[in-house]
Amino acid sequence: MTDAYWFTVDYFRQGGWIMLPLVITSVVLWTMIVDRLREFATLGRGDLDRQEAIALVSGQSTVPVRNDQGLRARLVRDFLRERSGVITLDRKILGQVSLQLQQTLDARLAAIAVLAAVAPLLGLLGTVLGMIETFEVISVFGTGNSRAMASGISIALITTQTGLLVAIPGLLMSNRLNRTAQTLKTNLDETTAVLAQHLAEGTQS
Repeated sequence: MTDAYWFTVDYFRQGGWIMLPLVITSVVLWTMIVDRLREFATLGRGDLDRQEAIALVSGQSTVPVRNDQGLRARLVRDFLRERSGVITLDRKILGQVSLQLQQTLDARLAAIAVLAAVAPLLGLLGTVLGMIETFEVISVFGTGNSRAMASGISIALITTQTGLLVAIPGLLMSNRLNRTAQTLKTNLDETTAVLAQHLAEGTQS
């Protein structure tokens, strides 16, 4: 085994059992962050342009929607799948499809924010547990047993450090993802409004 491996094992051992929920929180948090980053990156590339979307929705184009994964392409593809042919109803369908896409943009963002906020609290819990252990040692042995006191102090410091290491980048990524989602939702609202004006068959853009 490498020195780095044993250092990691020793680090987690010194942190005590509270390190387990911290590690689980970190793994789940970053799994969701990576998933959202990949999803938002996909929505931002290979999309239909606005004129193509208008032509498809208004019936001016009979070319099938390309198999793009961009946000505008998904909106048009989902709408064409559900459209009724009645303009007033189709506008409501378009609005409903847009709302469903907005909900997918918000998926997991609240959970990411919660996990990023939970991490420092778990670190604080470890701090409290470590200080309790330290005071218990002091009450039994006094301040002369530095080795026994070190265990509680290491729990307090390591869990606090780990909680912050998980929380700070998690909160930064949560803010970034929320800003990206808000930008995408604004673009989606603008596209939906434009397409709603061109739903009548043969309407010129």
